[in-house]
Amino acid sequence: MIEPSRPEVRQFVAAVNAGDRAALTATLTADATMSDDGTDRDLREWTEREIFTSNGTMAVESESDDGLDLLVRYTNSTWGAMNTRWHFVVADGRISRFETGQA
Repeated sequence: MIEPSRPEVRQFVAAVNAGDRAALTATLTADATMSDDGTDRDLREWTEREIFTSNGTMAVESESDDGLDLLVRYTNSTWGAMNTRWHFVVADGRISRFETGQA
């Protein structure tokens, strides 16, 4: 597992792995959006279901040169372990959008 080089992305991963809702919210802009497998989802509902109530964790396997794209071994109690890709858009030091899906 590697640690993401971008501080915003590193804080996002740490918040997910700690199951810390407040810390995750702090990494996001107020109007942040997300998509899962190409479909836009309600960010708060999705994170509650796919991360917090299902104990989601991210093991980062690689990142792009700019640190905004990750290949992650994502595990939660609903789906088990799977290879996923994550793309982040950063604005003013926070994540304004993330896109995830199976890799």
